[in-house]
Order: sequence, then C-alpha cells, then structure tokens
Amino acid sequence: MLIHPNPDPVAFRIFDWPVHWYGLMYLVAFTQFVLLGRLRLRLPHIAAKGWNAEHIDDMLFYGVLGVVLGGRLGEVFFYGFSYYMSHPLEIFMVWKGGMSFHGGFIGVVIAMALWARKAGMRLTDVYDFIAPLVPLGYAAGRIGNFINHELPGRVASADLPWAMMWPGQAMPVHPSPIYQALVDGVLVFVILWWFARKPRPRLAVASLYALLYGCARFLTEYFRTPDYMVDFAGISISAGQMLSVPMVIVGVVCLLWSYRSAKTA
Repeated sequence: MLIHPNPDPVAFRIFDWPVHWYGLMYLVAFTQFVLLGRLRLRLPHIAAKGWNAEHIDDMLFYGVLGVVLGGRLGEVFFYGFSYYMSHPLEIFMVWKGGMSFHGGFIGVVIAMALWARKAGMRLTDVYDFIAPLVPLGYAAGRIGNFINHELPGRVASADLPWAMMWPGQAMPVHPSPIYQALVDGVLVFVILWWFARKPRPRLAVASLYALLYGCARFLTEYFRTPDYMVDFAGISISAGQMLSVPMVIVGVVCLLWSYRSAKTA
C-alpha cells in the first residue's frame, strides 16, 4: 500500500504571489499542444492541407479561452450549480481547481468553430488536426488533481499494491487521477497518434477521439468517488459516466458517417 506524498500545491512564489502546480499543469498542456502540433505539420497529408505553425499559435489562443471558460462553466453547471449560485464570486476562482473536462471539451469545440470561420479552414479538418493534441494535455490536468489530492478514488483493498492512503480519507483508495491520466490520457493519446499518422476520412480522427475518451472515462469512473450518481436507462452511474455517454454515441455515429461518406465521395 502506498501513501499519498501530499506535496505543497504551491510550486513557488513570485513576489509573494503563489504559483500553483495545478496552474503549471495547464501551462504544460498548452505547451505540448504547440510541440505536438508542430510534429503533425511534418506529416505529408497534414502539410498538403496548408497547415502551418501560425495556425497552431492562433488556435492555441482560442483553445485556451475555450478550455478555461468552458471548463469552469461546465464545473458550475454540471457539478456544483447550487453551491455556485450561493457563492457566485467563487465561479471566478479557477485557481482553486474545479474544471470540468466535458465543459472544456464543449468550449474547445465552440472555440475551434469560431477560429475555423475566421481562418477560412474547413471545420472537420480543424477538429481532426487538434484531436491528437488533446489527450496528453488532459493527462497533465489529472496530474495537477493528484498533486492537489483532488478526486479521490473509491475504497480499495489494502492488499492492492498501489492502493493509496489519501489525505482526508480513513481507508485506502484507488489513486483515480493517476488511472485517468494513464488511461484517458496516455493510452488514448498512443492509439489516436498512431491512427492519425496516416490519411483518414474527414472527421474520422476527431470521432475516434470522442469514442475513445468516452469509453475510457466511463471505465475509469468506476474507480473514482463520484461527484453524484444518476439513474440512466435504469442503471445507476456517476455524473462523469453520464456526461461521457453522449461522447461515445457522437463518436460512433460520426465515425460511421465519416467512412461511409468517404466511400460514396
């Protein structure tokens, strides 16, 4: 059994202003977006569509807004509506954590639609380009959650070698942020990066990401203490699983449409 290292959530201070590890993980996420994006520019089928480094930098600005605004609003509306309505000023305290992936996902989808219209790029090409750049950024965010000892897992057997004593918990739990960083983040990245290295029908890469992430998140949620439970089609599932179901459905439908459209084109 392991013990959570419980590090100081403040990485360092600048003129007594605290810089949190959670915020630095967002910086890591945005940095890897740029670096991986430049690697994708080397692929012949990507370069043939006219992508360049300026596009990546420009998309990053829109993406940051989508992640921050969408992620925070998603947290407010999906997970803590009653609380934030009673404490409205805390909506703006993003440094306390509380960012919803599904809200950030919606925010980025909207932000990229706005950018595509501005840049005159085909929207499906934009989604396909950025999809492989997302999973490792998500993994960085989950590492930030782990450092902040947020999102504790469900109770685990003490015999499990990686069961962890978590700050504030009386029993050993699953280190769910690590599970989600590895499965929802790293594993999804490896599969998607491999898939996106070759030309695929339009929207296939983005659709596969939605499908993979939705399935991965649905699985790893079984090891995480749920924010709350809901009844879905007669089955009790967590809020995170409920929000992942539409991603799976949209991913499957769009992937089928993508390949069928390619055959009839």
